[in-house]
Amino acid sequence: MPLRSIIHPGRAMRMAAASVLLQGCAFSPSISVLGAYFPDWLFCIVAGIALAVVSFLLLRRSRHDRLLGPPALVYPALVTLFSLVAWLAFFQH
Repeated sequence: MPLRSIIHPGRAMRMAAASVLLQGCAFSPSISVLGAYFPDWLFCIVAGIALAVVSFLLLRRSRHDRLLGPPALVYPALVTLFSLVAWLAFFQH
């Protein structure tokens, strides 16, 4: 059976493009904690959440929290901002 009849040319091109785009990292971006390896983005998210909670508490205590927009948009944006800043600060190789 010829190979042309098994794999459609469009599908072969999609498979080739996927193999180029999904090659992976040169190294594993993980941290060893007591023998278990955790990805570095996990630590960045935890730091982002912790910093957003601290900023929420500080804004609430100073009564400036009502000056911000809707909390459902502001605090997830702060988590994202703090997570990306933590990644840039600590995990740039």
